[in-house]
Amino acid sequence: MAGREDGTRQWTTGAGEHADWAAELLDHLRPAGRDVRRVVTWLASAAHAAVSLQDGTGRLLAGTRTQLDEDLVADITSGRIASAALEDRGRHLRLVRVERVHPAPAAVLAVAREAPFDRRVSDIVTHTAQVVELLLAGHESTAAGHRLRRATSDLRLAILQLLMVEDTVSARRVAAGLWPGLLDTEEACVYVVESRAEERDDLAEECLSATGERALVVRCPAMDGHVIVLTPGETAGQELRSLVGRLPGVFLGGSARQSLARTATAYGQAVSALAVARFRPDKAAVYAERTRPERLMDPAALHAWTARLLSPLDALPHHTRAELLATTRLGLEFTAVNTAKILGVSRNTVRARMDRVESLLRTDFTDLTVRATVHLALNAQAGLAEHPVGGGAARSGAACLTDLLAGAALRTWADGLLGRLEPDARNLRRTLRTWIAVGGNAERAAQTLGVHAQTVREHVRSAEPVLERQLLAAGSDLYEVVLAHLAAGDLDQPLLYGTKPGHPDSPVHG
Repeated sequence: MAGREDGTRQWTTGAGEHADWAAELLDHLRPAGRDVRRVVTWLASAAHAAVSLQDGTGRLLAGTRTQLDEDLVADITSGRIASAALEDRGRHLRLVRVERVHPAPAAVLAVAREAPFDRRVSDIVTHTAQVVELLLAGHESTAAGHRLRRATSDLRLAILQLLMVEDTVSARRVAAGLWPGLLDTEEACVYVVESRAEERDDLAEECLSATGERALVVRCPAMDGHVIVLTPGETAGQELRSLVGRLPGVFLGGSARQSLARTATAYGQAVSALAVARFRPDKAAVYAERTRPERLMDPAALHAWTARLLSPLDALPHHTRAELLATTRLGLEFTAVNTAKILGVSRNTVRARMDRVESLLRTDFTDLTVRATVHLALNAQAGLAEHPVGGGAARSGAACLTDLLAGAALRTWADGLLGRLEPDARNLRRTLRTWIAVGGNAERAAQTLGVHAQTVREHVRSAEPVLERQLLAAGSDLYEVVLAHLAAGDLDQPLLYGTKPGHPDSPVHG
């Protein structure tokens, strides 16, 4: 048995007899060749031996398994001895301890050959053990770094998901450990930065670098090319605009400032603004508060109508009601699959929650006018925490959708928005109205209009840049356009929670 006295020898790469093997061994430390398995294979060839690298539990890390004395291996891995040389049943063995990054247990490099170990082979084994040690340390440090970054990324996503379902208390508690003060705010903005999917990881790092510890940066679990940034301050938004300006093919959409409990609403706004950003020369847009139709409605009447519409959910426990409302709000914005990814639940859970809301409201979410109207109520419910005071308070108890849509300001907004389509000779407004009336189904709209389904899709797609809204993907943009049609009288108003007029539990339209 021997200590590791030879472990301190100097590399003699200049000497003739060592130059060849030392140069080959050093090549394995180059960035392109850092592979422990390749080094062990090289050692087996250079020493004309069978080589194995295993940890103290006997797990083979590289090479070919060699029968070794368990007690001897335990002595080496525990640190009692650093190396051993022996002859066993006609084999000449050399075992060398290989340190690893804590808490990984030490490993043993075992070399077995028929011929005795001369000085040259002994030197090769000793220096190869040092190289293996370096490579393992580098690999394990890199792996630990990856695990840390992944855990941090998962934690950011968990915080965002808690905010999406309005659990701000838990979100603050989780964030406080790693990002003290980040969520010590009542309001924040949400930004969505878009790039090609294969560039998303680099973009996320750029966003982290640009915003530092002043923002929550999350790789979107639903859209492969999106990075979500939630920030309480204004500086991060400016830094993101600067970042987008210098990166080709990258776009930025931002929300209006919202309370943390309305993070899901802010996220929807950011996605909506992103659709506008694609048509802007500076590749950035912020959701325009003035275009929100609920801002043009009588606040007291809107509050009363919203409370009445959502009243079937009032009997539920608070956490269940909040969960159903948050899921439905996102489910009306995105597909069930993407909503599930954003919330961290299964798509069946999303569908079950939305089916329950649909049942409680006794309505049909396949109807776009219903979806737009319920979406309006959910946004109003999230935005109006207290009963507003104003001129409409006295008549708020009798408020209905007809009253909400009858205001002059809303009608002017609707006529101005839809009027943008009039100059197009293809009659985009008629196509869009028909397409909405049949639930956004191009085939059914084509049958009604007597054209090809592809023509309908092209007309709807052509309307998007004119209206500066994304229509083919369900969400806030589409629902605003549906509400504009309702306010302009181009579509019949939907029946909500009630199967037909005259139902004992059903109000009139809305």
